Amino acid sequence: MTPVPQSPYARALGARLTELHPRLRAYFQAVPDGMVGVGEGTFQRVGTPRRALWPLLRRLERRGVIAARWERDVPFRIENRTIASRAIAERTFRFAGGPWVMRDAVAPTRHGRIVDELGEPGLVAACFDVEPRAGALHLTSRAVGIRVGRFRLRIPRVVAPVVRLVERWDEEAERQRVRLTVDAPLLGRLYEYRGDFSYILEPDRKDDDA
Repeated sequence: MTPVPQSPYARALGARLTELHPRLRAYFQAVPDGMVGVGEGTFQRVGTPRRALWPLLRRLERRGVIAARWERDVPFRIENRTIASRAIAERTFRFAGGPWVMRDAVAPTRHGRIVDELGEPGLVAACFDVEPRAGALHLTSRAVGIRVGRFRLRIPRVVAPVVRLVERWDEEAERQRVRLTVDAPLLGRLYEYRGDFSYILEPDRKDDDA
């Protein structure tokens, strides 16, 4: 049997992994080889209502980073895989105008944090502190960079956006809830999504197609 690698989240949290709700603990563990983690749910809101930002965000939307729009009650599907100790996620948002796919890859750092590369290929990278609080997982970005040609340029801290993500388990609804916000100094809220979903592991049909 192929050994299951440790997920970047488990490596970052170490012994504090046990502070997560059991359902989140399972979610943030590595996905076994030959399996895929599948989430199905609805985002109550996605994007930004600030239309002046949409032309800029469309450049990122085309690369699968963030969506340049503002919609409510958006069905979505997420597929999680663990490949070479990285957490690979593909999220399909079913917007009114058609589906849009966001891809990211999460890897551990040497300092007990994680780095998330977004886009296809990786265009934006953010380094996150990882912290369990009251059973939920909180991520807060410490640095954000963008790829320009062959180079990765770090955005100066004084103007860099701050990305915050919270994942928690809702006992009453028996669903996982997620909220992401992106805020920039002086500009305020640039982007957000929030929603809930169910999640299961199932055989990975991509392996069958390969």
